[in-house]
Amino acid sequence: MRIRVLVLLKGAPESIESHHNARRRAFSTPLLPPREVVHPFCDLSDVAVAASAPRNPSPWVPRILSLLDGSPSMESNLDSFCRKFLIILSPSFVAHALRSLPNPNPNTNYDPLVATRFFSWAATQPNYSHSLDCHVSLLPLLLHHPSSLRGALSALRRANLPLTLPAAHSLASTLASAALVDELLWLLREMKNHNLHPTLSILNSLLNALVNASLIDSAERVFKSIHQPDVVSYNTLVKGYCRVGRTRDALASLLEMAAENVPPDEVTYMTLMQACYSEGDVNCCLRLYHEMEEDEGLQMKIPPHAYSLVICGLCKQGKVLEGCAVFESMVRRGCKAHKAVYTAIIDGYAKSGDLDSAMKFFERMKVDGVEPDEVTYGAVVSGLCFVREWRGVCDVLFELIDGLGKVGRVDEAERLFEKMADEGCPQDSYCYNALMDGLCKSGRLDEALLLFRRMEREGCEQTVYTFTILISELFKERRNEEALKLWDEMIDKGVTPNLACFRALSIGLCLSGKVARACKVLDELAPMGIVLDSAYEDMIAVLCKAGRVKEACKLADGIVDRGREIPGKIRTVLINALRKAGNADLAIKLMHSKIGIGYDRMRSVKKRVKFQTLVDS
Repeated sequence: MRIRVLVLLKGAPESIESHHNARRRAFSTPLLPPREVVHPFCDLSDVAVAASAPRNPSPWVPRILSLLDGSPSMESNLDSFCRKFLIILSPSFVAHALRSLPNPNPNTNYDPLVATRFFSWAATQPNYSHSLDCHVSLLPLLLHHPSSLRGALSALRRANLPLTLPAAHSLASTLASAALVDELLWLLREMKNHNLHPTLSILNSLLNALVNASLIDSAERVFKSIHQPDVVSYNTLVKGYCRVGRTRDALASLLEMAAENVPPDEVTYMTLMQACYSEGDVNCCLRLYHEMEEDEGLQMKIPPHAYSLVICGLCKQGKVLEGCAVFESMVRRGCKAHKAVYTAIIDGYAKSGDLDSAMKFFERMKVDGVEPDEVTYGAVVSGLCFVREWRGVCDVLFELIDGLGKVGRVDEAERLFEKMADEGCPQDSYCYNALMDGLCKSGRLDEALLLFRRMEREGCEQTVYTFTILISELFKERRNEEALKLWDEMIDKGVTPNLACFRALSIGLCLSGKVARACKVLDELAPMGIVLDSAYEDMIAVLCKAGRVKEACKLADGIVDRGREIPGKIRTVLINALRKAGNADLAIKLMHSKIGIGYDRMRSVKKRVKFQTLVDS
């Protein structure tokens, strides 16, 4: 027997060695504990805390949310994290995480795929299945993505999970927001199958979805099935009636609310007032407003838009004084009027021929800090044209065209400019210049040039300001030759250039490297009796600002050589220009040197130290 055992042992050395190695590995490698299922809130049931104390969120929540970044490796990152810390996310955790994601908004960069990817990944965890709460928490995130929403709803229906009342509430709200009527009807059937009675909130959601889908007959049937409709139920039905033009039925609903002792609110009245106003029924609109006035302070406050509807409606009917009475009531209640209200009153006064009151209200509008727009100015212009106050028309139009042009609303300015001609108002150079300036500032130089030629054809005086606008813009667009031709045309027409006009020319020439040409033009102006003080100073400042110090020094030397300015003044100008341009080193160097005011002696000849040495040394 002993011999046999020895033989066996001798004949199987490898199997014995393998057995021992396996046992060593088993004892040296510790077994991993099972993964822990984590929940969204910490369990404090074994700690004595107040019953009303808020639940503490689990520390795992922010860490998981930080991994939901939408990156290509999001799922693998989640896998690695959960494997590293030996955790499994519970269905309640997944539902909470979905509810913690950003609300869907078309104006943001939120990607709904993050939610759907996380939802799909969670289902791959071991021994896991989604709860109803998970599905319900996902759906609101997909409201603005119909295809994804319908896919998620199909998955929910296939899951065939037991329905609960809280889940039904949340589902109804989501489905109503997306106007998914069929799905809402499916939800009602499911509630019936689970012996759940639909609440008023759920029926209101269905009612809203039907109204949004313009299924008013179906909405009426649902409304009649509600045992005790509330103000939301009535408001939804009223909205539906008004949407399809059944305003009389909507008004009848208001009477029914009174009979059923359901007080209407601001939404009820505003929906009805807007519908009446749209149909031109100002009397009904006014009656509803007075009903709100009688009830104000008890249950509701009159919204600003209600005042606007009444005032605009009255003014359209020519009842400006009544409209003003409502306006003053609005102001007394501390409600600020919209510009449309001011415009309506101004237009009402103007059309009734009371121009003084219209202009007084126009001034009041500006004093109240309400900026007039194109429509407001149009109302003023119409009134002024009606009484043929051409000077007043031009003043108002100039103010508007100039204002609109400065803020880039050139198309509106052009329409008013043409309205001026249609009304028979003479378009003077102020209006032309304002519109040209606006066109140039909006990058529409060619249109401004066409307007310039039209101005010429119609015999309107072209002022130095007219030429300044165009010359400046032509240089900005690097159309230098056209700018110079326009300058010559201005001189030929006998228009005297001013400092601003020459500044536009000289800046353009200096920045295009034609400093000598600018100096020549300035020299040509002197025999004409045109002396432009500080013209050289402007040119030096522009060259320094552009970093062309060498050219600025050359120009300074030329000025001194011509005897135009005393060297000390030019020196001061150049120092200030260098300092303002941020070139402090050269400014200090010039300040402590003899440049411009000192002399170098070449044998018996004294020569002034040139400004050019500032950059040559």
